[in-house]
Amino acid sequence: MDLVFAYVTASSPDEARRIGRALVEERLAACVNILPGMISIYRWQGAVETAEETVLIAKTRADLFEALSARVKELHSYDVPCVVELRLGRGNPDYLGWLEAETA
Repeated sequence: MDLVFAYVTASSPDEARRIGRALVEERLAACVNILPGMISIYRWQGAVETAEETVLIAKTRADLFEALSARVKELHSYDVPCVVELRLGRGNPDYLGWLEAETA
């Protein structure tokens, strides 16, 4: 089974926690890591912006990515949230088995 990380940015740790909890409760992700304090520099509507954001990394199956992405968009405060799939390679077989079981 193909496993992926979903890389998501959120406006705050609270928003990341709310989204992350929903993804795990709904079994769209087995686990979510939240990393506050990221600084983003980006272009938005013709201007260069700087903002503090929070990174959310959701661990899931590739076949759940579309549903996970749709759910993030429903829960997110941004008009265009960052939701990117990162395919996984090898890993601890016990951990990968747990990830598959928790998203079944």
